[in-house]
Amino acid sequence: MADPLLNVEDLRTYFSTEEGVVKAVDGVSFQVKAGERRGVVGESGCGKSVTAMSIMRLIEPPAGEIVTGTIEFDGRDLLELPEAEMQQVRGGEIAMIFQDPMTALNPVYTIGDQLMETILLHQDVSKSEARDIAISALSDVQIPHAKNVMEDYPHQFSGGMRQRVMIAMGLS
Repeated sequence: MADPLLNVEDLRTYFSTEEGVVKAVDGVSFQVKAGERRGVVGESGCGKSVTAMSIMRLIEPPAGEIVTGTIEFDGRDLLELPEAEMQQVRGGEIAMIFQDPMTALNPVYTIGDQLMETILLHQDVSKSEARDIAISALSDVQIPHAKNVMEDYPHQFSGGMRQRVMIAMGLS
């Protein structure tokens, strides 16, 4: 049997507040094998996003902290990786599509610039190739007139279209 691609064991992510410690994620464990899909469901505030952000090491100390647990991805302990290496994993091998894309997309940069930035950061391609990849990714997620919307800004898109842009970014 193949080793899991992602193995999360006893993950605990806590936040320090003026009222005390909030145990946002408290003992989560799961595995995902290559080619498998898992859904994380639960009511608002139950820790779904914090779990995903913990896996990607997007929790900022000192307010938030992964206090215990292991996160192994493709045989590597993500909690032990240097930040420079983690930046290559984040977005290059693991992506998160945020629920509210307006907070994930920068309102002062075009959709094209933001997609191309991600592609240029994680792929060894020219700016022209990055543009072609971005246009293709937008087409793949059914954004009409993908070539023309590269110069548009996030506020010019509906919420659903912004969500598709985020999916295109994750796929890129």
